[in-house]
Amino acid sequence: MIRVTYVGHATLLIEIGGVRILTDPVHRRRFGHLRRVVDDPAPETVAGLDAVLISHAHHDHLDVPSLRALTGSPRVICPAPAAGPVRKAGLEPEVLAHGAAVQVGSVSVEVTDAEHDGRRWPLPGRNTDAFGFVIRGPAGEGSVYFAGDTGANADFAPVGPVTVALLPVAGWGPKLGPGHMGPDEAAEVARTIDPDVAIPIHWGTYERLMMKVDDRHAPAREFAEHV
Repeated sequence: MIRVTYVGHATLLIEIGGVRILTDPVHRRRFGHLRRVVDDPAPETVAGLDAVLISHAHHDHLDVPSLRALTGSPRVICPAPAAGPVRKAGLEPEVLAHGAAVQVGSVSVEVTDAEHDGRRWPLPGRNTDAFGFVIRGPAGEGSVYFAGDTGANADFAPVGPVTVALLPVAGWGPKLGPGHMGPDEAAEVARTIDPDVAIPIHWGTYERLMMKVDDRHAPAREFAEHV
């Protein structure tokens, strides 16, 4: 059985095959110019983890204090640009490349493509790695695709048939930049992947200071209408 808990933004607890995996942990009340507008996660949600998956090094997907707050010693699987911040949090990164796969207990974790600039800071230069992940459970227990943050032009073919797809549908500002999807694009990707269940992520959790969002549920609702 698969169980997915939406902690907020791109942070989700995925339970499959007896394995607990947390994605892109960011759960502070405030960081930088962003403030959290939903409840904090229950302590048990971010405890007892087997692994943490980090899709890329942006601060809204890789928050050093949030990593430090995790209990135990989960494996941290990430692209190369995220390795430094992970070490700063006192954890040892397992750096993978596109197309790689590792075993975490009874499940396999496969790296997939993402159309996104994975650099920590938005400086001039070449874009660096950003990942999606497919988590495949033991026989008969299904699979989960976590897209991280991506545009609609990523190579989704290797994702293959999955039970659950977790797709970003928004950002944290008034408009989306390159390498992101809105609700309609995410719905089109969902139709391409054709999962049993498609869940919108990356919405309704953080707002910019001094900028009130009238309807933070709108991206998820629009995705549901399109998919």
